[in-house]
Amino acid sequence: MKTWLKWIAIAALASTLSACGYNQFQAKDEQTKAAWGEVVNQYQRRADLIPNLVETVKRYAQHERETLESVTRARSAATGIQATPEVLNDPQAMQKFQEAQGQLSSALSRLMVVVEKYPELKADASFRDLQSQLEGTENRITVARQRYIVAVQEYNILARSFPTNLTAMMFGYQVKPSFTVENEKAISTAPKVDFGK
Repeated sequence: MKTWLKWIAIAALASTLSACGYNQFQAKDEQTKAAWGEVVNQYQRRADLIPNLVETVKRYAQHERETLESVTRARSAATGIQATPEVLNDPQAMQKFQEAQGQLSSALSRLMVVVEKYPELKADASFRDLQSQLEGTENRITVARQRYIVAVQEYNILARSFPTNLTAMMFGYQVKPSFTVENEKAISTAPKVDFGK
């Protein structure tokens, strides 16, 4: 009789563990890490384009040194932040990452305004190629960021919903920070990188 009760207890425990959401937390956590990896990958792709962009602009617009240095500094600051998966659980680290990427976006926008003054630069084939790559990368950043936001939203819903919120409390699964934007309109408008036809 004792063996029979032991098997019932094991079955009940297994059923309780599967219903508690522990495995769901593992899956959702991995999804957020994968989505974060893609965000970081696309931001790195953008950062990798910047040195060539700066060098190309420098050939035509040498007296725009301050703008070029601003872009270089912003790139250095953005790539200097270690965007490890631990950032996903640290709202302050996430905020620093977002601010650095936002400053780089602003510096690039100022550079694009300067470029408008140089028709010969806009006609340069390598510059047009960089323009195309930058535009594509900005689009990929937007898509990757959106996928990350959705993954975090799904994780956070799991962490806040009953009964899985009890599992979250028991195992210390905290709500993850998501991307936030001071100016929502600025983020929903694609950056203008048209250097002329």
